Amino acid sequence: MRGIRSFVLFSLLFIASGLTAAEAKRPNILFIYADDQSYKTLSCYDEAPDWVNTPNIDALAKSGVRFERCYLGAWCMPSRASMLTGRLQHAVQSMRMTGTYPGSTYDPAACPFWPAELRRQGYHTAQIGKWHTGTDTGYGRDWDHQIVWNRPAHPENAGHYFYDQIMSFNGVERRVEGYSTDNYTNWAVDYIKGENRDAEKPWYLWLCYGAVHGPTTPAERHKGKLAGNSAKVPNDIFGPWPDKPAYLELTKAWAKGPDGTPYMKKGEVKPGNFDTNKTGLAFDAWIQQVNECAMAIDEGVGRLMKALDESGQLENTLVVYTADQGYGMGEHGFSQKIAAYDATIASPLIIRQPGVIPQGRVCRHPVNSPDLVQFFVNTTGVEIPWRMHGRDIRPLLNNPETEEWQSPMVFTHTARSYGSDTDDIPTDERL
Repeated sequence: MRGIRSFVLFSLLFIASGLTAAEAKRPNILFIYADDQSYKTLSCYDEAPDWVNTPNIDALAKSGVRFERCYLGAWCMPSRASMLTGRLQHAVQSMRMTGTYPGSTYDPAACPFWPAELRRQGYHTAQIGKWHTGTDTGYGRDWDHQIVWNRPAHPENAGHYFYDQIMSFNGVERRVEGYSTDNYTNWAVDYIKGENRDAEKPWYLWLCYGAVHGPTTPAERHKGKLAGNSAKVPNDIFGPWPDKPAYLELTKAWAKGPDGTPYMKKGEVKPGNFDTNKTGLAFDAWIQQVNECAMAIDEGVGRLMKALDESGQLENTLVVYTADQGYGMGEHGFSQKIAAYDATIASPLIIRQPGVIPQGRVCRHPVNSPDLVQFFVNTTGVEIPWRMHGRDIRPLLNNPETEEWQSPMVFTHTARSYGSDTDDIPTDERL
């Protein structure tokens, strides 16, 4: 009888430990971060057109937890600032957007990034892809290995989202050929397979794709692949919006064509305005183009997962897929991010870790950037010597459909103002 009680007690302790038991293994982390990607471009989300097909990202969702309410940022830089510090945008000290856009700066002493602590406490850290938070990329301080497109350092190259990028290879710059999404995937696969890292250490890789940011450019092999498909036009694409903020009249991006279908409004496109796409494009053609651009990301995810499998690391690697923010695709007249609507800022989010995170589940509770950082910190067991704003979301991952989760989430957008610029916003427990 005593033996049975002991067995039952051990079993209950093992089950209750959930995520905690696996944390002792110090898992690798592959953090995939797309740019301006609406959840409507992933076929695992019900809102995607039925002709959208992202099989590799869908496979992630089937083997993990998919979130339906993820809010990481309103635009590129603050989303990344929050992800690097674990703090809400208004509490990221010293960071400024200054000079020629996208110029920015920060003081590393006043604005430390958490990967430095991860590195100091036993992980090999790497970042590949787009860099958007200050000219100082943190190589040698935050990152052991880094291949980045440093946009703030090269405003003249900042519009080259897909070709002809100036890349910094561990601090050494050179211009590279090829399609950026494929380049980033190639370098990430090399890292996963053991290049440029310490094989004796667990690793953290932040892979930051530039797709599908404007000018949204599919790979040559994908151009026209989705031609002829149509998407549902949002009911309020043309307005008016009497019950919405007045600024929607200024941000409306769509005009009614002679046949009544939506077209991108024509207007002056200033030189250097790289955050735009061709005016006069029909709505269906635009939706096709965005989804064709996302196809290379999905292929990349497939290659990354294959590399994990072939290198024997699949079972001990936490994989997270998300985007810095979403992007309006006609809803409320938008073709942009920033605005406080799900259509414009909600990101896709999928979290997968075999044997730790349940498979094929959906969580409808909201999460934000600091929550993800706190999850990484809890999973790796590192200690962060400053206060972060994230909640422990491990209970959500253990039981994604729980109705007992009552922890509120905070999301802020303060434009280009950070830290002391926003002192009137409370940073104490009232948040």
